[in-house]
Amino acid sequence: MKYFLAALFLTGSLLSSSFAFEVPPQSSQMIVGTAANWNASHVKLMMFERRSGKWVPVGAPWTGRLGKNGLVWGRGLHPVPAGAKIKSEGDNRAPAGVFDLGGAWGYAPAIQKAPSLSYVQVTSRDLWYEDVKSPLYNQYLRINREPATPEEKKAQMKQGDYAHSLKLFIAHNAYPRIQPGAGSSIFFHIWRNGGGSPTAGCTTMAEEHLKRLIASVDPARRPLYVLLPDAEYAQYRAAWKLP
Repeated sequence: MKYFLAALFLTGSLLSSSFAFEVPPQSSQMIVGTAANWNASHVKLMMFERRSGKWVPVGAPWTGRLGKNGLVWGRGLHPVPAGAKIKSEGDNRAPAGVFDLGGAWGYAPAIQKAPSLSYVQVTSRDLWYEDVKSPLYNQYLRINREPATPEEKKAQMKQGDYAHSLKLFIAHNAYPRIQPGAGSSIFFHIWRNGGGSPTAGCTTMAEEHLKRLIASVDPARRPLYVLLPDAEYAQYRAAWKLP
């Protein structure tokens, strides 16, 4: 049994109570998602690159889906306003804020990606724990045998669900600063029903957009995901040095 979640993350996450914050200067790739308000389940997504100190759009924007109940502040790099509600397990809201990205996961033997982006071909022995009572909450584990216990079977990443056949980890509430019950298993993955269905907290999109996104992400550029309602994006854009 081998646990190697930490090695799959590009960087760690940090939760801060101070608003003296801006995106890390070494980050030169960013996916920006904006929603109409905190209760919206639709998102507009756009890729940006930092060139000569300025954020420049790359390609055209595309659409995606968020949590059934919208958004709520998540645990990432960004500060959280004092007294603000923060994501909890099962709230059906996507975590908002600024997040590092982790590795890619999928059913295929190989995918198109940057050489330095980690990729795990998911098998029946790859587990991700969403049980808030588990000491492995929001952590990945590969075991050296087929799952035997109810806990292991429930945590299997491969459930025959095509929507999860390709995904990219969003480092919300991520190792090593995991808060039990603050939300787990947050990914970019393929949307359901052609975009007709919201999510339990992930950000989903058409398969072709997800493949293009994963192929574009370069860990050497410390890519970030910024997800905010329109009003909050406008509020923090200048101070946080967002596109």
